[in-house]
Order: sequence, then C-alpha cells, then structure tokens
Amino acid sequence: MTGIVDNRVGWLALVGGGEWQPGCAFDAALLEASGAEEVVVLPTAAAFERPDAAVATATRWFSALGVPVRSCPILTRSDAEDQRLVAILRTARFIAVAGGSPMHLRAVLKDSSAWETLVGAWRDGCALSASSAGAMVLGDPMIDPRGGAFTLGLGLLPGLAVLPHADTWGGERMRRTRKLAGAGVALASISERTALLRAPNGTWSVSGHGSVTLHTAGVEHPIATLNQKYADV
Repeated sequence: MTGIVDNRVGWLALVGGGEWQPGCAFDAALLEASGAEEVVVLPTAAAFERPDAAVATATRWFSALGVPVRSCPILTRSDAEDQRLVAILRTARFIAVAGGSPMHLRAVLKDSSAWETLVGAWRDGCALSASSAGAMVLGDPMIDPRGGAFTLGLGLLPGLAVLPHADTWGGERMRRTRKLAGAGVALASISERTALLRAPNGTWSVSGHGSVTLHTAGVEHPIATLNQKYADV
C-alpha cells in the first residue's frame, strides 16, 4: 500500500468477519497507508452483543500494532445525532466498523449526522475498514440476514452486495443468494479474516487469510471488474 497517494478518498476495506485476529495482516498495512495515530472503533452493530467486548478486542489487536483505540459509542439513533460523538468521526484517520447486526447498524446510521460525517471523513482520506455487518451495509442492495434475500443498504457502493463469512456458508444457501442477485448486482463473497480492498486510486485487491469471489447473476468475474465499476466512487 505504501506510495499510493490520492487526495480524493481513503483506503476502504470490506472485511468478511473475524476481525482483529491473526490473519488480518491488512490492518497493519492500512495503518501505514493512512498514517493514523489511533483507530476509532464504531461498535454500533454490536449494540445488543456487548459492544464493550468488541472495543476490547480491537484494543488488544491494534495495541499490538502500536496504536491505541478510541471508541465512538454510537449505539442508538439519538447517539448518531450527538455532535460530541460525531466529532470523533470527523477527525478520524482510521475508522473501523465492528460486526454484529446489519439491520440495527443500518437503522442507526441511515440519513444521520454520523453517517454523513463518516462518509465525509473517508472522502477526505480517512481509511475505512468495515467488517461483516459493517461491510454489508455499505453496499446497496444488502443481504437480509433473516433469509438471505436482498434489502436496502446505505449505498456507499451502489450495485455491490457483500456476503460475509463466506467460508461458513453451505453450498445450497450460497447458490440461492447468488441466484437472487440480479444482473445489476455484483455479489462479493468474502471469507473471515479477509478483506476486499479499494485503494485511493480506484484499484481493488484481496488481502488476508482467505479468499473473495465476485459473481453477477451467478457468473463469476475477476475482482478487477470492480476497478471500472467503482472508478469514481
């Protein structure tokens, strides 16, 4: 990642889950590329699953990489309009969005000051890493975890749907979801401890423990297909 400079946006990492564990080598590379001196963790998706535990896991992981973690505890809709919390996102150089419930994360962030500020920080060069539920909501459509069909996401990446924890899905469930993704949807199936990365110059790559596959209407395509699709994000 070193040496790639672009003032438009920061690095983007869509992580398939299992975040902040051995195998997630991309975190160290994102730190180096962003120049961040701390990592801001957004535990919103884990609001009903001990968000403090998610922050603690991130703290252990990033402390070993030489940087502290700062929690931005936006857990409710009112929190997403709390300017004291929103200000934490505004000045961040590396934001890490924890996994958990994509439906709750979407409900809290949609059309909020926190979401507007998070996107603005990324467009100003902040590295953005979103795992599992976090990665899911960035696209549109988004996979509905209640049945594997599709629903609305937050739309940072229109036409891209993220299927996290892909290495834990059964074959029939995977085939059904790929079939449901229409011709206009690129479905990225991402293994745990693995990231689909977008560089500031618009190129996409894969890093980490596992693999990423990309399908449209059930047909597999190379990851480089995304280079043109999201050239001007």
